[in-house]
Amino acid sequence: MSHISRRFLSTTRRLAAPSAQEACSEIFARFGNKPISVRKQLLDANQLHLLNITLGRSPTSNGPPPDGTPIPPGYHLVYFTPPIAESELGPDGTDRTVNPLRPYTRRMWAGGELKWNQEHSALLRVGQMVQETTRMLSAEPKKLKGGGEMLVVGVEKTFENEKGVALVDRRSWVFQREIVEPRAPPPKPEEKALPEGEHKRDFTQTPVALFRFSALTFNGHKIHYLPEWCRNVEGHRDAVVHGPLNLISILDLWRDTAKTGDAEAVPKSIEYRAMSPLYVGERYRILLEAERQGNWKAELWDSFGTVGMKGTIVE
Repeated sequence: MSHISRRFLSTTRRLAAPSAQEACSEIFARFGNKPISVRKQLLDANQLHLLNITLGRSPTSNGPPPDGTPIPPGYHLVYFTPPIAESELGPDGTDRTVNPLRPYTRRMWAGGELKWNQEHSALLRVGQMVQETTRMLSAEPKKLKGGGEMLVVGVEKTFENEKGVALVDRRSWVFQREIVEPRAPPPKPEEKALPEGEHKRDFTQTPVALFRFSALTFNGHKIHYLPEWCRNVEGHRDAVVHGPLNLISILDLWRDTAKTGDAEAVPKSIEYRAMSPLYVGERYRILLEAERQGNWKAELWDSFGTVGMKGTIVE
């Protein structure tokens, strides 16, 4: 692993680094006035089938769902995956398509908002040809608690079928400085009792589940499948559960409880924010509670008293 660390450090040094403000100005000038990409793709049944199996929502079967099957809320994340050659990925395995200037190369999914067209005829379905248009919305410099700098980049993905816009997916990505000195993970905290709530669902993600979700999303980010990288370079105690996987799990719990399993139920919107990493092999719990009529609050709690993600669903 020391070889990996030395190679990582030797390929990421930079003599003169731009400020976060300069990096924001550059990336917005590069992408701000035009779409980053416009792609069309058939929503194939096999991808949905494999995701259902990965999530434990479908038994082992050779029979994928038929054309016309609705794509459940959040499941669009396994389509329009990044077609990036390995040689073009960052040292940590991430897609660098919209990366700011170095040294701001450590990308993390910080949160976002999804908005659906709830008309029955507008839903995304298996067998549709769909267009995804990706645009940059914003790029802002931020200060870290320790005094360092980072960038928060806002991206919007619009999904259109023959009926028009079916889904708008806005994401916030945080870009921090690349690691120039490997970090050791902190001591594991003391376990605590998981909180209770109106609706709950417990998870303990396995290495196989994280690998399969990485494969379905064509995500090469090493923090999700390479424990040595996590522990010896980035300072995580183990592989990190994907933020998008947790987002899907929140929406599944809402569908199964608030909508009693309605296969065509989609909310009006969900806003969510990643607060703290959740790790493979560690138990965590999603709590879902009704607030005022039509609004639901979701929280993910780990086994150490920390909130990993928060969300608000609007029906």
